[in-house]
Amino acid sequence: MTDWMTAFVPSPSWLFLIVAAISLVESLAVVGLLVPGVVLITAAASLAGHHELPILGLLGAAFIGAVVGDGLSFLFGYYQRQRIPHIRPFRSHPEWLARGARFFQRYGVLSVLIGRFVGPVRPIIPLVAGMLHMRPATFLWTNLGSALLWAPVYVLPGYLLGRTWQQLFDLPSGSQRWLVLLAVMIVVLTLVFSLLRSQLTRQGRVYRLLAGLARRHPRLRRLWLALRSTRPEAELPLASLALLLVSLAALSGWTLWVLNQDGPLAMDRQLQALLLNLPLMPLIHVAEWMAKAGDALGVLALVAPWAVWLTRRRAYAVLLHMTAALGGIALANTLFKQMAGRVRPDIPDYLSGSFSYPSAHTSTAVVLYGLTAAFVADALPARHRAPVYWLAILICIPMALSRLVIGVHWLSDLVGGALLGLVACALVRLSYHRFARHAPPPAPWLALSLASLTLLAGRILWLPHA
Repeated sequence: MTDWMTAFVPSPSWLFLIVAAISLVESLAVVGLLVPGVVLITAAASLAGHHELPILGLLGAAFIGAVVGDGLSFLFGYYQRQRIPHIRPFRSHPEWLARGARFFQRYGVLSVLIGRFVGPVRPIIPLVAGMLHMRPATFLWTNLGSALLWAPVYVLPGYLLGRTWQQLFDLPSGSQRWLVLLAVMIVVLTLVFSLLRSQLTRQGRVYRLLAGLARRHPRLRRLWLALRSTRPEAELPLASLALLLVSLAALSGWTLWVLNQDGPLAMDRQLQALLLNLPLMPLIHVAEWMAKAGDALGVLALVAPWAVWLTRRRAYAVLLHMTAALGGIALANTLFKQMAGRVRPDIPDYLSGSFSYPSAHTSTAVVLYGLTAAFVADALPARHRAPVYWLAILICIPMALSRLVIGVHWLSDLVGGALLGLVACALVRLSYHRFARHAPPPAPWLALSLASLTLLAGRILWLPHA
């Protein structure tokens, strides 16, 4: 596909228009189902990276195309809602609209955000939102916010590939296996987590099996009853308990291994050598923004509107547990860093005197976004919780990898930070399950999300590193 584009693109600057057009077409109702948008955008972004076009311009083109495409679909549904079920192809495939309507009714305003990343419903949701007369102003802000997240997710991998494909043929010795291991580890862990999470809910086979064992054995029954929540509708937190046991064991073993090494691990050095040979300058600016988004001021900007709202609604259980989680992970990171005393690969001025293991940005991101996903998932049926957790994973992984891009952490620091964050998540979820007497009230997601993003943008643009 990249070779085909190279032959037909008259000038590299045309790639901005091509990326915008692909983003627009992929977002159009029905048409997006027929166009291989991911393949086309990856190819175009790869070619743009090869020609070293400005990454911000490319992201802007993808953003504009996505906003316009979803906007046109919304307007078509808003003004032609009576005709749409009777025109082709919806006349032949009414299940397309039915699937989109179920998705929209299930997630409400968030469906526009989530749906942009879910292939089968991506081109249908804006159309259905218009047909169901979603407020245009609400759709506009949700459309802008979702496109702002969608553009880098779809463009950056192809752009990075285009900038680095020649260097990838000359990898430092031994780094190939660590790259493969890293990719396999991320995929396997996310799939295993998703599978276990579904099996340990009330509808899962493992949950039902353990419940049957608890009924037959008195000791297991006492443990089962001890883990029950004060809320009768809440299910037993088997997933949180399993997460605590697995992540705590993994954290202990990993930390002992790291501390027993004389300096960085072999994979740390080889991956650092690979990154030094790659032209990462376009991504360094993005990584610096992520560094600011993940420090103390960035986290404060994100959580401040939610803390105010939770206080006004007297949802003290959620507020206290989130506060304890963020304060506890900060304290745990400080203690672990002092205990390990591991030197960073690079020490910028704002990190002077700070040690490397574990990655505080990684553990804080896991706690913040992981617990947020868990509280959101509490309000959803078990079969619909997976997309929320996957979205949290898609946010945490780039936050962690950005620390490698700017060179302030080793890969093993990220693994330790992620495991520490999972331990904190499991502990907080078990405590919340045990002591929370009422479910949190429904939140105005759009207003609070916009307030958080506005404060975060101000922090990134105008305040130095904390």
